Amino acid sequence: MSAPPSPGKRPAGSPPPGAGLSPGRVKFEVYGEELVEKEVHQTGNTGRVYLPQGWIGKRVKIILVNR
Repeated sequence: MSAPPSPGKRPAGSPPPGAGLSPGRVKFEVYGEELVEKEVHQTGNTGRVYLPQGWIGKRVKIILVNR
C-alpha cells in the first residue's frame, strides 16, 4: 500500500490545478482576513473601488476576475 501524496504534491498523471480554466487565466491562492467583492466605477480616465474606512492604510490585493 502506498502513502497518500504529501501536501503540495499532486499524483503523477493528474492535471495541474486550474487546467480547466480558459487560456490566459491563472489561479491565485491568497490568505487574508476579509474579502469584499465590488465593481469598479469610472472616475475621469481611471477606475475606482471604494473600500471600508477601516482598511485605510492597510495592504490590499486586487484581482481582475473577468474581462
